Amino acid sequence: MPICIECRYPVPRLYHVLHSGNTGSRKPPPINRSTKPTPPNTAKKGELPARSKPKSAAAVSGGEVRLTQCPRCKRFADKYVEHDYIVLFIDLVLVKPQVYRHLLFNRLGRDDDELDPSITRLGTLLLLFDVYLTWSRIEAQLPHMTASSPIPQLPILLQYAFYLLLCATMTIAQHLTVRWLAQVAGLGARGQVEGHDSRQDDGGDDGPVRSTPNGISTALFVGSCMKLFPILMVVWRYDDVGGSVGRGVEWAVGVQNVEALRILLECGYLGAASVVGAGWMARWAVGRLTLGFVGLGECL
Repeated sequence: MPICIECRYPVPRLYHVLHSGNTGSRKPPPINRSTKPTPPNTAKKGELPARSKPKSAAAVSGGEVRLTQCPRCKRFADKYVEHDYIVLFIDLVLVKPQVYRHLLFNRLGRDDDELDPSITRLGTLLLLFDVYLTWSRIEAQLPHMTASSPIPQLPILLQYAFYLLLCATMTIAQHLTVRWLAQVAGLGARGQVEGHDSRQDDGGDDGPVRSTPNGISTALFVGSCMKLFPILMVVWRYDDVGGSVGRGVEWAVGVQNVEALRILLECGYLGAASVVGAGWMARWAVGRLTLGFVGLGECL
């Protein structure tokens, strides 16, 4: 069940489709906006006036869309329904709680504990950028720190395969650690919206469901979008990508992960930060052991 991104109150739907009179046509006729009269305000109680169709509702043929008004806070239940992806990305960078609720509960959340296809693609992209950052950081080290390792002397494809396997192993270790700690600590197991008692509802639905293991991975991937920052180096070249830029990206990703898990698991900042910190420690330990085995332990 979707929720209001402002107060986390459950709502039956995020928008209502106002179909046009030509219901038999799959494609509505073109509208001359210069001569189109202003429709009367037919909004019912609990709804706001009609707005343009959101991009996520493009599958609905005909009509306009009226965003649902939250019955508790009286604001739009989810304003991001009609926003572009660039707006979502900017608000993710700004660490706005509303955009995390929109993505984790109203768009990407699933009851069957399966990863959304878009999250699978995002995870693959993040892994490739992680390979680039790790490889660049190690290559930026002093020659005497990599002289004892055979990795720099390997063909370029074998080097890429090594760093790809390294980053994949580190990511798996991080996700498994966070999943296990969230389960042991009982975080996100209540499935109840703050200020809302499901026993008072006739339908029996209590809003956000219990967080699932793949839901936690979804939150970690969504909270790692700052790893895409190196794409700017296609335009602007940074010589210290292995230094301050890479470390800055890691700190930003950590802050985003804390916020994403805090919202998903319905816990405080201390609990979310502890889980994220443990995941990063597991990630660092796996990377340090792997690199130490090939003589690059001081480069991580």
